[in-house]
Amino acid sequence: MNTEASPHYEKGFYVDWEQIHRDCRALAWRLEQCIDPDHPLRGILSITRGGMVPAMIVARELDIRAIDTISIKCYDHQDRGEPVIIKPGNDEFLVDGADILVIDDLVDTGATMKRVREFYPEATYCSVYAKPDGRPLVDVFVTEVSQDTWIFFPWDMSLQYAKPFRAS
Repeated sequence: MNTEASPHYEKGFYVDWEQIHRDCRALAWRLEQCIDPDHPLRGILSITRGGMVPAMIVARELDIRAIDTISIKCYDHQDRGEPVIIKPGNDEFLVDGADILVIDDLVDTGATMKRVREFYPEATYCSVYAKPDGRPLVDVFVTEVSQDTWIFFPWDMSLQYAKPFRAS
């Protein structure tokens, strides 16, 4: 697997499982601070695939049981395209998004969040990581990274043997 940032990105930011877990718990803490106790969240809409791990952790921390998914394809490896909805959310449950949390691992250009907002304008939008172009499209996030950074998530990586600098 190529672990170098593509020509489109100058920097690489590596996130391991422990870090994503800590950051998702931090996201849950931030969300708890802004949720109106008189209007608790009814559920989570996870943007697949990246939003599934954060959705699971946030759901556990905030004791939310109802989780739905919306499948959108924007990337072919590191090449970005127009967002295409592969599987919509359950409109009977989601309605206009009121009292629903939409979650993804990263908001990059914001194209995915814009597309989802067309369907669920009343939802609360969040991501674990945000880049400057997409930051205005989320209500809550944990860490901002530069626009020219590629984030390597643990579900995209594999452990491999590394040769020592000096081999016998």
